[in-house]
Amino acid sequence: MQNTMDFDFEQSEKYPLEIYSEKAYLDYSMYVILDRALPHIGDGLKPVQRRIIYAMSELGLKATSKFKKSARTVGDVIGKFHPHGDSACYEAMVLMAQSFSYRYPLINGQGNWGSMDDPKSFAAMRYTESKLTSYAETLLAEVEKGTVDWLPNFDGTLNEPKLLPARLPNILLNGTTGIAVGMATDIPPHNLREVSAACIKLLDKPKSTISELCQHIKAPDFPTNAEIISSKSSIREIYKTGQGSIKMRAVWQKEEGYIVITDIPYQSSGSKILEQIATQMQSKKLPMIDDLRDESDHENPTRLILVPHSNRIDLEELMLHLFATTDLEKSYRVNLNIIGTNGKPQIKNLKVILTEWIEYRTETVRKKLQFRLDNILSSIHILNGLVIAYKNLDKIIKIIRNEDKPKTKLIKNFKLSEIQANSILDLRLRKLAKLEELKIKSELKELKTEKKEIEVLLGSKQRLKTYIKKEINDDAELYGDERKSPIKVADDAKIIDENSLISSDPVSIILSSKGWVRAAKGHDINPNSLNYKSGDEFKQIALGKTNQPVVFLDSKGRCYSLPSHTLPSARSYGEPVSARLNPPDGVSFEGVMTGESEAVYLLATDSGYGFMVKLEDVYTKNRNGKAILRVPNNANVLLPAKVNDIENDWIVAVTSIGRMLMFPITELTLLPKGKGLKIIQIPPAKLKTREEYVAAVTVIAEMDNLAIYTDKRHMIMKEKEQEYYIGERGRRGNMLKRGFRNIVRISSETT
Repeated sequence: MQNTMDFDFEQSEKYPLEIYSEKAYLDYSMYVILDRALPHIGDGLKPVQRRIIYAMSELGLKATSKFKKSARTVGDVIGKFHPHGDSACYEAMVLMAQSFSYRYPLINGQGNWGSMDDPKSFAAMRYTESKLTSYAETLLAEVEKGTVDWLPNFDGTLNEPKLLPARLPNILLNGTTGIAVGMATDIPPHNLREVSAACIKLLDKPKSTISELCQHIKAPDFPTNAEIISSKSSIREIYKTGQGSIKMRAVWQKEEGYIVITDIPYQSSGSKILEQIATQMQSKKLPMIDDLRDESDHENPTRLILVPHSNRIDLEELMLHLFATTDLEKSYRVNLNIIGTNGKPQIKNLKVILTEWIEYRTETVRKKLQFRLDNILSSIHILNGLVIAYKNLDKIIKIIRNEDKPKTKLIKNFKLSEIQANSILDLRLRKLAKLEELKIKSELKELKTEKKEIEVLLGSKQRLKTYIKKEINDDAELYGDERKSPIKVADDAKIIDENSLISSDPVSIILSSKGWVRAAKGHDINPNSLNYKSGDEFKQIALGKTNQPVVFLDSKGRCYSLPSHTLPSARSYGEPVSARLNPPDGVSFEGVMTGESEAVYLLATDSGYGFMVKLEDVYTKNRNGKAILRVPNNANVLLPAKVNDIENDWIVAVTSIGRMLMFPITELTLLPKGKGLKIIQIPPAKLKTREEYVAAVTVIAEMDNLAIYTDKRHMIMKEKEQEYYIGERGRRGNMLKRGFRNIVRISSETT
């Protein structure tokens, strides 16, 4: 495969598609990276932002000027410097005017420029007016002082500055975000005074470490009073590596038992936060809140009211839950990817950013001073010529009156330069007064003094540093303010367990033979009195509470969990369990279990094997279920039976031919899953042909009676009668009396 770098595009008219596509994409990538998406370390601006600011300055829209329609600015920007869409240009302009988006706005807007709740709700550019802020002077004040390189605009008819001569590290002060090709940038805003102090520290001690710089720059400073809750170590790591994330959390207080949220994180929306809370309330996941109100107004831009259900609600715990589940807490990615002084994008740490900006600023100041020195030298040269003229005024007047080419004569007679001769010839008569001569001499003296000062500055690195420090201090004094985003140590946000939010009311879970489920309030429900679909009937009931999960057991021995409070009411037929789960094809649901997580159930198959299991071991969030009970071939799952006393209960098993065995439950093991131990003996040959199998198993308390049901009749077996059937686990058991050998089900009855 031929390499794009080796291909000679200038000497070829036809290119291989692969080579052409690669070159076109690389060219586009470099354009997006360098000329659209990433900011430059010098002025901290992207090209569109730089062009908007410069175009406004060219329109005379300084902080002290009158406002002009934003459409006028956008028209100049896209017509002269940035031939892109007007809406995209206007959006970039709006962003620089929003005090809730920019820490130090560059544009002063008049009209509807959006709100914190909806930053995109700004009016069209034909309605809004704008001008530059006073802070923008830190970027523009030195443009005409020889500090910038000029480039032709897109059509070559005008020049535009390559970079603006920023007096402050705007790259950190306002930050920016951008997505290029294969890279992105996310630079948070910072406090002007803190950044200025760090710059001065680095000017004084260039070998300062990042930790020392972080004594001044403690964290980003967003244009909101929400709290930064990231740890100091994680923030310091961001400044060391140039990457990481910052967490912000809303500020709230308790007023008359209500929760009042006064500040929300950067770029969060109060209405969206209330919507997120309301959604939880509607889904009954937040019963601790009764009402929400938005009392935000002009005086209180953010004032969200949450009304707790009662004064017993732990507000701290509630807010930690809301921090974890809503935009009351947000994380912001930090990726300090910047175009450096070498013109290349790179992820930089804090020290590299400040060092490179100081280098840029130092070079800018040198250019400014050199430009001023050149102008002074030029002015001194002209003034020296004028001084000669005043000393020889009569002779010069005579030459001007009598000579055909006075300039040549003046140059020859008084040893003047052409520039000096022209300035003498351009003098007006009123400038020949004695007073003007004194002014010129005074001005000449001042210029020579200034010239000496500038030469000293340019000749001394230390004096130049002092000069730059003074400029930074002056600007910090003029534009600096206190930190807006306080840095706090806070507890981690924690989602409240959903079950703890649900009321703990008694509930009966009814499962039908066809696998339909429903929930009835209370524990005094007669499941046989409920209506069932045609061909369906009652199968099993489990008693629990509304905040406890329900576990279903299928014919393959898999368990599934569902929240009991979400099940349909018993007033209806319910709904198929399979509608909420993904059981394998062809399986049926054979049992239902619920209760405390420590509750124990007996699981068994009609092959005569089983074990005890804790409910917490069979819980699962997997809709496909969890394999618990191993079912042998040609065997079926029996109804699970609840164990009330794991030390004193008895297990009762009855086979299909009427053999019954009772043994202490302590003879059976507690397992998380498996086949279990042998409960009752059935000859393998009979089991294989289904000539005999286990018809039912149950658990009874020591003093309970045993109810035995056949197709047409039932009997109650008292404790004395039960003794005949007691034996060791795994034995054959004894035969029931005639007429009660075709067992349908057995259950315990409390005496």
